[in-house]
Amino acid sequence: MVFNVRDSNLSIKKEFPRKVHIIEHVWIPMSDGTRLSAKIWLPEDAEQQPVPAILEYIPYRKNDFTALRDSIRHPYFAGHGYASIRVDMRGAGDSEGILYDEYLPQEQEDALDVLSWIAEQPWSTGAAGMIGKSWGGFNGLQVAARRHPALKAIITLCSTDDRYADDVHYMGGCVLASDMLWWASTMLVYNGRPADPEVVGETWRSSWLERLEKTPPFVEEWMKHQRRDAYWKHGSVCENYADIDIPVFAVGGWADGYTNAILRLLEGLPGPRKGLIGPWAHEYPEVAVPGPAIGFLQEALRWWDYWLKGIDTGIMEEPMLRAWMQESVPPQVDYEERSGRWVAETAWPSPAIEPMDFWLDEKRMSELVPGEKQEILVSSVQQHGLYSGVWCPFGQPGDLASDQRLEDGLSVCFTTEPLMEPVEILGFPEVTVELASDRPNALLAVRLCDIAPDGASTLVSWGMLNLTHRDSNEFPTPLVPGERYTVTVKLNAIGHVLPEGHRWSVALSPTYWPHAWPSPEPVTLKVFTGEKTRVTLPVRPPQPLDQELPEFGLPETAAVAEREILRAENRTRKVHHDLINGVWVLDDFSDEGARRLPSNGLEYGSINRNVYTIKEGDPLSAEVSCEWTLTVGRGSWQTRLESVSTMKADASKFYLTNELTAFEGEEQVFSKKLNKEIPRDLV
Repeated sequence: MVFNVRDSNLSIKKEFPRKVHIIEHVWIPMSDGTRLSAKIWLPEDAEQQPVPAILEYIPYRKNDFTALRDSIRHPYFAGHGYASIRVDMRGAGDSEGILYDEYLPQEQEDALDVLSWIAEQPWSTGAAGMIGKSWGGFNGLQVAARRHPALKAIITLCSTDDRYADDVHYMGGCVLASDMLWWASTMLVYNGRPADPEVVGETWRSSWLERLEKTPPFVEEWMKHQRRDAYWKHGSVCENYADIDIPVFAVGGWADGYTNAILRLLEGLPGPRKGLIGPWAHEYPEVAVPGPAIGFLQEALRWWDYWLKGIDTGIMEEPMLRAWMQESVPPQVDYEERSGRWVAETAWPSPAIEPMDFWLDEKRMSELVPGEKQEILVSSVQQHGLYSGVWCPFGQPGDLASDQRLEDGLSVCFTTEPLMEPVEILGFPEVTVELASDRPNALLAVRLCDIAPDGASTLVSWGMLNLTHRDSNEFPTPLVPGERYTVTVKLNAIGHVLPEGHRWSVALSPTYWPHAWPSPEPVTLKVFTGEKTRVTLPVRPPQPLDQELPEFGLPETAAVAEREILRAENRTRKVHHDLINGVWVLDDFSDEGARRLPSNGLEYGSINRNVYTIKEGDPLSAEVSCEWTLTVGRGSWQTRLESVSTMKADASKFYLTNELTAFEGEEQVFSKKLNKEIPRDLV
């Protein structure tokens, strides 16, 4: 969650077509009397010449935590003739109330109230758009489905249309051990920070203590819903794409955890829509790594001008999808740049993409169906997956997957002969397997890799499936040991060029720690080769349209706000192996640094450590521990929050602990520890 901006790559704009006036704080009243805190950037003459509005609505504290990133984006929009409005959600920052969970109906109702308030302001034309990354991208889609008359278009970045299929909780019906508890622990301390006394006055302390007492650990609710039930359907716009009747611009990157939704939205939405996929991690494209970064704010203006001002910018005459076709690179845990080129599709699904099948034989991927059918054993190795990177990279060093030779020996791999000519893929690879399990509860993890002539193995895409969810995420059923099933694992969408002389490789395993919480018992899968067991790649030959694409501009932004670095950032990510006891530990430490903002005097910092532990041969040894220290203060007013969250399991239950302690200065003013047992539900 670090805000990174590569100043040397940005074109900083200090003057805009319209001068900008900043309203540092305004209260927006909700229907139930609760007040939300907002910051507004306006053209100085907006009351004389009203403008459309652009709303960003998130829980991440406008006064400190997002102040730097807000400073490069919102003044830019305002300077080009928009009211750019940054609202802290209920229970966050200086806003009143409690934030009880993600994407609740109350969150959407509040957004509708905000849009109504905007439409009534003297500086407003009555037309509004919403923009947001991650949480703000989610609720942009969700609010669009509510059809407020003022909301005319949205830009959604790094978000999803399906809260169960693609978010930090579950993937393919598997518990995302790598992110589930981490994100819940993050929100536990984020929500626990106090409002600013200079904004809310003397009530800051009582409201802080109320927040600390009433805000629950979100993980408890998430773990109560281990299948795709009504809880996850709420806020998943894929339930009925037709609910969204306004234009949608969906943006993301191949290194992000949320890119699959872009292609689904392009296919499912009935109205005007565009998609943009770069090589980026979980960040806005004008500052994202891996590069190349692009002039995304210029593209956003073209979108807003077209839909909010009625100016024909030509953006809707361009292809529906632009995507970065990544070239093959040696495996690294982070990249400044990913080589490649922009490609485009006028429609999605694309008629230019053809499926190419490879059948799996012993150690081989072949374009021929194997003549002699075989039975291949795929057994559990609990530490498989430790070198596969984080589920949702933010662009920090160490986020990406290491050389997969470290993983390939812990799984069963099938590899093609070296290619005689390059092959390009764009879309969702799929792996279909006929198999049997020796246990009623099992999972299948699949990795697709690019094998270079020197043997280096670069992770291209991956996916996993809880095999009890083989027919339904809503109604899972146990496996019958020994019975044959045919299952398909859809891997994450990707654009990739496999060069001449390189080989495709697919790896199968019934474990993928710490991405997937392990099955309760060691598992051996039996894979049956033949016509059913195959890999299907979405092959896309280069198209003439690719050569005609206009280039993106260089990244432009407003000037990043002045900040003083009080403590530098530091990230380490280490794997430890106890050879004697057979214990593996992944220790992921991130000191996100500390800063002071001269504009308001606020100081803030954060430190996070996540530890994932597992013992060879023992899936019930799996444990996740997440620790946070957050500070917020000004002068003599200083606060600190410390949290420890853990997750373990036995064969029948998950065990959660969440401990939160708050300090004013060095005095402890609050502490709570919550324990929760939740039954395992076929995971």
